[in-house]
Amino acid sequence: MSATRHRLPDGRWHFQHGPMDIVIGADPWGPEGEAAVALAHEQAWTRFEPLLAELMAEWPVLRLPVQAGERCPLQSGVARRMWRACAPWADQTYITPMAAVAGSVAQELLACYVRAGVARAWVNNGGDIALHLAPDQSVRVGLYADLARLQVQELMQGLNLDGAFEVTHAMPVRGVATSGWRGRSFSLGIADSVTVLAATAAQADAAASIIANAVNVAHQGIVRQPANSLRDMTDLGDLQVTVDVPSLPVEWVQRALHAGWQRARECQAQGLIAAAALVCQGQSRLLTMAATLAPLSFEENPLALA
Repeated sequence: MSATRHRLPDGRWHFQHGPMDIVIGADPWGPEGEAAVALAHEQAWTRFEPLLAELMAEWPVLRLPVQAGERCPLQSGVARRMWRACAPWADQTYITPMAAVAGSVAQELLACYVRAGVARAWVNNGGDIALHLAPDQSVRVGLYADLARLQVQELMQGLNLDGAFEVTHAMPVRGVATSGWRGRSFSLGIADSVTVLAATAAQADAAASIIANAVNVAHQGIVRQPANSLRDMTDLGDLQVTVDVPSLPVEWVQRALHAGWQRARECQAQGLIAAAALVCQGQSRLLTMAATLAPLSFEENPLALA
């Protein structure tokens, strides 16, 4: 199967290849802006076409857990970015470079838009977003609280959002990622969604996975199965992943969210994330940086980078 692309009615582009479904938008800036954006789109497409083959060539290593203290064994730029984003957690938990694949791919394509004439750009890889913001630019990012509702068609036509937050050029945020037990990837936890803001999309992707895993409790009603019994090509082996979560008592949900929030706070203290929003069964916990980040707001029609 070859990579495909098509232009959406509002001017954004949809790239697709295998598991990668990417929506890209960019705004011009100045007299050369239109040409700059058009060139960036073409360069992004050229870079996108071989990406899946590059990653599959290193799949045997990408599926192995990152080991604390080891040198990166990977070769391609995207694979090495994935590994670096996951390395900070290698001495704490089981994590493979695949935890950062979506964000790393988005970040790779975004590099094509970091140029004069592009005011802002966003690359949305299934909800993991890489951002470019020129000076004085900002963007409002939509918050999607329940990954079970997320469909590729919505990414192209517009999401029914649960909230939004603003990211400005001055903020230390160029990546947004979301993880949860009903998302595209497996999770060890029970979060409906964990949205993370970080310096890069790769870092946000890895951190969202780690924090979502931590939103957890040992309730007998939660159903878990070995990852390799659900999907042949998984990097998680026989780790028990969440496949069903019943409606839990409020105090159990609060306990799970608190565990995830504590993990998020540790990540923030280490400089790995800027902020996070954790959602589980209608309850939420926020971790913000008041000095740098505007608080989450819940508007009816925020600009969704999708």
